[in-house]
Amino acid sequence: MDRGERVRVLSGLRDRRRRTAGRRSDRGAVALFVAICAAYLVLVIALVIDAGGRLRVAERTDAYAQEAARVGGQQLDRADVLQGKGFKVRQDYVRQAAGIYLDRYGLKVDEVVFSDDDRVVTVTVRADYRPVLLGALGERKVTGKGSATLVHGVEKAETH
Repeated sequence: MDRGERVRVLSGLRDRRRRTAGRRSDRGAVALFVAICAAYLVLVIALVIDAGGRLRVAERTDAYAQEAARVGGQQLDRADVLQGKGFKVRQDYVRQAAGIYLDRYGLKVDEVVFSDDDRVVTVTVRADYRPVLLGALGERKVTGKGSATLVHGVEKAETH
């Protein structure tokens, strides 16, 4: 082999090394990309499922608060009705009735607010939401609010 052939052979080896060295650096890149994408996809799915669960808990808490207000709004002050002073709710009975109703479902009354004329009762309920997939990362307090207005009348509702 003369000098020119050696140079060509060596340069060919160098070219081959460069090509194979470039290929070696890409090894495993697709697997890493798939692993990162899969982890991201699992996180997004967990967020969607837990956000939907939180919305369901918020909706249910609103419904319980509304029903607690309705139950509380039925607690009339009978003495005032019998004395002709009008229809009003008795605040201590309202709180007690709302509390008893919510105890059935493992909830507690957060706040009961009355209008100035004691005809509108607003109940606020707080519940804990514990996510299924995110665990302690997504724990939140969910607030539900409902109100009931005392109406009376024989043929149609009177609100005065």
